[in-house]
Amino acid sequence: MKNPKIEILKTEILSDNWYTLRKITYNYLKKDGHWETQSREAYDRGNGATILLYNKHSKTVILTQQFRLPTYVNGNETGMMIEACAGLLDKDNSEECIRRETEEETGYKISAVEKLFEVYMSPGSVTEIVYFFAAEYTKAMKINEGGGIQEEQENIEVLELDFDKAYGMIASGEIKDAKTIMLLQYAKINGLI
Repeated sequence: MKNPKIEILKTEILSDNWYTLRKITYNYLKKDGHWETQSREAYDRGNGATILLYNKHSKTVILTQQFRLPTYVNGNETGMMIEACAGLLDKDNSEECIRRETEEETGYKISAVEKLFEVYMSPGSVTEIVYFFAAEYTKAMKINEGGGIQEEQENIEVLELDFDKAYGMIASGEIKDAKTIMLLQYAKINGLI
């Protein structure tokens, strides 16, 4: 699976505090046949999974809201973001991860999940692949209040929203999270709700 047009010359770790930031120097074979040395940074935070929980009968979706520091320091006045449930894979496969995260964040124990697709969310600087899922939920699946794990300091608020209202929050700017927008648009295009 190696690309013959790429030769990795050197990899340096710039930071290994929270996740790993590497500076990679490599040769790139251009179309004209000449090699060019380039250097880029790549942030490795692991891969993740996200899910849209939807209820066809009530025409609702479960989303979460929490404070996101990077958005706060980049113009989001409150730092609060409305998002689909998501988490890092850690050592799990993507389906095990999203089942665990759904229970931790939303309090719902889902029975069946459908993998939709997988995406590099920011391929110019971040190595992460996000696996996208959808699952139907019912009130009977709620086993706790959710909110995330205390030691992870997530402070998650669980939101049950009318699907049309949630979809409209894309246009109003209330939902600015890429994975959530993609999941809501997938649901709309494919008639999940």
